[in-house]
Amino acid sequence: MNGVALLTDGQIRLRALEPQDIDITLEWENDSTLWHLGDTRAPFSRRQIEEYIMTYDGDIFSAGQLRLMIVDNNDRPLGAIDMYNFDPINRRVAIGILVDSRVRRTGIGLRALELCKRYCHSRLGVRQVWALCAVTNRPSVGLFTRSGFVANGVLRSWLRDGDSWTDVELMQYIFE
Repeated sequence: MNGVALLTDGQIRLRALEPQDIDITLEWENDSTLWHLGDTRAPFSRRQIEEYIMTYDGDIFSAGQLRLMIVDNNDRPLGAIDMYNFDPINRRVAIGILVDSRVRRTGIGLRALELCKRYCHSRLGVRQVWALCAVTNRPSVGLFTRSGFVANGVLRSWLRDGDSWTDVELMQYIFE
């Protein structure tokens, strides 16, 4: 990278989870207005989040996943980015992102996604990153599209919210 710090762009950075992230992580994970966009079905306790952070294995090669906090230059949490379903054989990883509601639509998500892509390609050696976006989550689909991801298929009735079902778009970015 010719001396360029891998996980920062000068305005934001991605860093490992720290004990001070317990409260904000608890807030984000327990925001029930977002549950229909993923797999969460019940709230987490503070103890569960604390144990998760305190025992977190940040080695994506052994854990198959990695969560990084998106922070500003004052270390204020702005969101989190997850890499999961890491497949070192086929050199791909899934990405999920959450931007705090107080700073959405400010470009932070795009900046964090670009840093994550750079990290995945140059440090993890992946050839592609992918994401599943609910078709009803237009801001998320737009974010991944602006970052160069291409919609390569729809998974029908993938997410359940009560008695209704939502399709998801499979978004891919392939490093050429």
